[in-house]
Formats: sequence, structure tokens, C-alpha cells
Amino acid sequence: MSSLFWYPSRSFVFNLNADTDCSKTNPKSFIKSCLFYTLCLKPLDSTILYLCVLVTQDVRMECGPVLPDSLVLEIFLRLPHDAVLRAGLTCRQWLAVSRDEFLWRELFYSYYRIPRSVPRHPAAVSWYREFKRLFDCIPCVEVQTLREHTDQVLHLAFSHRGHRFSSCSKDCTVKLWDTERPDGNISLVHSSSMRQFNWGYTQFSQFNADDSLLLVSGVYLGPHHSSSGEIAVISLENYTLLSRVRNKPYDVFGCWLNETHLISGNLHWIGNMTSCSVLWLNKAFQDIESENVNVVKRLFKIQNINASTIRTVMVAHCRRHDNPDLLLDYEAQSQARRQKGQQQQHHQPLLFDLATSGSEEEEEQEEEEECQRGARSHGLPSPRLPQPTMSGLEHVIHSRKNVGQKELEIETQVAQLMGRAYTKPPDHSLSEPSESGEEDKTYLLFTTGSLTYSPHQIGIKRIRPEQMTTSGPVLGEERSSDEFFDSLDHVIDIHGHIIGMGLSPDHRYLYVNSRAWPAGCVISDPMSPPPIAEEIDLHVIDLKSLREERRSLRAHRAFTPNDECFFIFLDVSRDFVASGAEDKHGYIWDRHYNICLARLAHDDVVNSVAFSPADQELLLSASDDSTIKVWRSPRMIRLAQASARPPRPRSLLPSWLSRSKNSCINGKP
Repeated sequence: MSSLFWYPSRSFVFNLNADTDCSKTNPKSFIKSCLFYTLCLKPLDSTILYLCVLVTQDVRMECGPVLPDSLVLEIFLRLPHDAVLRAGLTCRQWLAVSRDEFLWRELFYSYYRIPRSVPRHPAAVSWYREFKRLFDCIPCVEVQTLREHTDQVLHLAFSHRGHRFSSCSKDCTVKLWDTERPDGNISLVHSSSMRQFNWGYTQFSQFNADDSLLLVSGVYLGPHHSSSGEIAVISLENYTLLSRVRNKPYDVFGCWLNETHLISGNLHWIGNMTSCSVLWLNKAFQDIESENVNVVKRLFKIQNINASTIRTVMVAHCRRHDNPDLLLDYEAQSQARRQKGQQQQHHQPLLFDLATSGSEEEEEQEEEEECQRGARSHGLPSPRLPQPTMSGLEHVIHSRKNVGQKELEIETQVAQLMGRAYTKPPDHSLSEPSESGEEDKTYLLFTTGSLTYSPHQIGIKRIRPEQMTTSGPVLGEERSSDEFFDSLDHVIDIHGHIIGMGLSPDHRYLYVNSRAWPAGCVISDPMSPPPIAEEIDLHVIDLKSLREERRSLRAHRAFTPNDECFFIFLDVSRDFVASGAEDKHGYIWDRHYNICLARLAHDDVVNSVAFSPADQELLLSASDDSTIKVWRSPRMIRLAQASARPPRPRSLLPSWLSRSKNSCINGKP
């Protein structure tokens, strides 16, 4: 067994005690005295101790057991984990000690530098397996680099089954990839260019619940303002375009509400720094049976002050608050999700372009006129509409050149008074338990602000079941004349510039990337937000209690100044959370222990990461270096190599002859 190790010379160990004559000393007693002497050294030299263990292995094989279990355990506590594992191969006694729970508990806390107040993962069965999970099951080994994009790759999204993923890029294409090839490599399946629709680039994509449709969000360069975008819906059955929906501003991104309906945004300026965001519910396609039914519907109308807007919309279906997914059986869960995906059926949608819908044009015109009437009737200054080439922020900057600071302050005060007087009351059932106990809830989550134009708050609005379809009454019919706006049901202030959000698989926890403002800062000018930190904080918000539950994670960095728009997408699996960063790395943390486990290197900014929902030991990262990197865990790589290795041919004749020869030598027939 000593052949497994390398060490310079046995004489180095035997010279520990100069008074001992090695040639006349009993090996057992000498090793005992040598080890006891070493254990008494202060500080303890781990190299000397390691060599003592190696010599003990050789003497043990010749002379039998020389140390009690307690002393072996004391030695193992002072060795690194890899040395403990190798030493455990010596004999049964050392193997048993090398699996001791107390030993691996100490190794776990010391190696990962976790505070001892943090308990073990509730689903873990032993400290040894928990150490192995964090060491061996992290997708940190690069196995493939995809170079089909010709410009910066901005976003990655997996299908719910994990058999496909999509990528968006500054090259204005959305690409679909296959992850289930027999050889384990990922290959390109389809690529669609959106330049024919006057898009500047694609920025975000999302599969619907049954993986039959793909939502693609992009920046629109047509006759609209430069802050406008569009959302396209693509059928995954034949890759045809089913519909296009306007989306303003473009960093609303859009999202699926259910299998057939998606949410988009629109923005109307009703003052120099006051606006109104309208969130629209859109049907992804029109069936033959519903040709005469509305395919768009106004969902919410929310007032914005101080040049802020609603951005980054996402939907959380909070159904399993009391049963978070903590299973560590990777193979069983992957198999269950694949079986569930195979049982789902696909829609047969027809082509229907929402961008040419007369109903949407009429609704938008009515919305514009309603906002104008509301502003005039309640004392707001007349809005200065932006020029066709101006973004929303440029509109505000241009307005400030012609309006004094005092007038802008008066506008904000009037807008706040108008909001308090003409806003529908919030839904108090958001945080209060229902009479029948915990019920399923659907939340609309988005970033917003109230002090400055940069997003620093998480807005939460509950979506009722009757609001999840485009049929039925439109927005406003259930209101009184004094309920001009919808209120936010809940607001969480992050006190920093929010640059990314992601939901856990069970939709209980919301993870938020933000760059903090200085402590105690006071914002006097909405157009001059405070400086932001280079360190990115990763906040964790419990959507059951609607508050931040844990200390923020920190390891990644960003350098873009606070007056520029940027976004760092993150993703959450059952056990891990990952994020991109501007320091040319992606990062992986453990959700339970809040520790950084791996850094994933790129040649430029990492914009997005994505875990496979079928196997969290597969991770993708997208970068400004125009590549997508594929990362797998060391465990998965070993399993793949073992399955690819041809089995050894086994011959029964030599084995039988060998047994016969040994029997004859021992005098047996």
C-alpha cells in the first residue's frame, strides 16, 4: 500500500528521536513512541505526522495492529481529507476510523470554513456524504465550449424537462440546443434570426410550462422609441413564429403566466418624471374556436414617480411552501422529471400576429388618452413626449433642461398625492393566512423604484385566478371612478441597484443580485442615484414571509457605473445558486451553507448561467466572449468515462488453472 504514496525517505521519520536505536527497537513500540512524540509537538507539523502515518502502514502490514482506534482518530483529525481517504485503504480498522462521523464533521467545518452554528443539511444522511456532495457534485469542470454565436451571449434558458436549452445574443439570433445526445455532447438544433423584424438583438428567452412554446424577448429598432422591445412566440414543434407582442421598456423582458398566456409591459409618460406602467396579458396564439375572443387584456396599471419604471417581470407560483425540495437523490429526481416530461402533451397553435391586432392598437390608444386625461384633471404638468429616437431616460434628461428643479419637486409631490388619492387599495390577503389554511398563490414580481430611476425595490402583486385569462371584463370595469391606479400589494427595498433576479425551483425563495448603496446615504436628486459598490450582494427573500431570510452571499463583482443599464442573470437549482459577474467568472454557492464553492472562468463578462432542471450537476455559462461553456461535476465525468470504457474480457480457464495449482500446493486434491 505504500506504493500509493510518495515521501522522501524513511530515515527522516526515524530520526525524530535521536536517542532511539532503530535497529534494536521493537517496531510496534517505536512507532507508538514516535507518534506520541509527534502529537506533542507544538505547533504540530502536519508533514511529519503524515510521514509517521505512512511508516505505520508499512509496519502494520508486517507486525499487525499497533495503534488503538482513538489514537488513529486523533491522527486523522490532523490530516487533510484526501490523506484520510488514502490512509483508509490500508486495512479494515483504518477504513472504519476514516468513516467516523465525528471525524468528517470536523473536516467538513474546517475545510469549507462554515460557522459551527450552521447545522447540517436536513436531508443529509452523514457528514462524510455531505462533504462528498459539496466536493464531488459541483458542476465546475469545463467539458465543452460552444462557439456558434458571433457576438456577446446574453442569456440562457433550459426547458422544464432539461432536454433543450435556448440562448440569446447580440448577433440577434435565438438558438436551440440538444442536451440528450448519446455521446453526452451538446449540439445545435435550430437558429432563428430576428433582424427581419427590425430587432437590434435578442436578450431573454423562456420555455412555457409544457415546453411547446418559446418566448423570446428583444430590443426593437423600428419606428418606436429606442427603449421599446418586442416579445416573439415560437412554436417548438416546427419552429414557426406564432405572434409578436410589443414590450416597453425592453428590460421588462416578459414572462409566461401559464402554458398559453404571457405578460408584457407598456409605458406612458404623464409628466416630466412621472409615468404609468401597464402590464398586459397576451394570449400566445389564437385557436380557431376563439377567433372572436380578445387575445390581449390589461392586467395592472401602476403609477411610477421619480423617473422609475417597472422592469424584470416574473411570475411565482407559490404552491409548495411547506414542502421545499430538499432531496439529495439526484438519479431518482432526474428520472421522475423525465417521466413527467414525457407524459405532457403539446399544443397545436396557429399563426396569429398580435402586432397587427386592431384590438391592441385601440387599447393602447385608449390607455394613452386615459393617462393624459388623468394627468390634466389632477393637476400634473403637461407631459413632454420624447422624440422618436429617445429612450425613457433620455426623455427625462431632455425634460430637465427646460424645467427647473423646483417645478420637478412640485410634480413629484403632486404625483404622490394623486397616487394616494386615486389608487386602488392593496390586497391585504397577500401576507395574511386564509381561513381554509395555506392556499396556492400566484405572484407577479418585478423591480421598481420610488426614490430614483434605478431599480432598488421588489414589487409584488398577487394575480387572482379570474385574472389569468384574456376573456372576461377588462381592467377598470370593476373599479370606482376614484381608483385610477393599482397599488402594489407589497414592496421590499433592497437599498441598492438591482441587477438580477431568480426563483428557486419550488418558487418559495427569490434570489436577487444587487450592488449596494453606501450606508445612510440620502437621495436628493432622483436623476443622481448614489454610487454603487463593485461587490454584488446576493439577497435571499422568502416569498412565504415576504422578508429577507438570510445573510447575503458575496463573491462576485461588477464594474459598470450606476448610470448605465446592465443585467447579470442568475439561476437556482435544488441545492445550489449560480450567477455571472463582470470579473470574467461565474460563481456557484451552496444554498444551505451560504458558501462559494466554485469559480467558472471565461475571457470576458459572464452574463448568464443556467442549471439543468433534470440534473443540477450540469451548468451552462454565457459570456461576452461569444461562447457558451458547459460544466459538469467530477462525479458525472467519472461515471461517463466508466460507461464509455469497454469491459475487460474475462477468461475462465486461467482462473480455474490458478485455483487448481494452489490446491495442489496446499496438499488438497
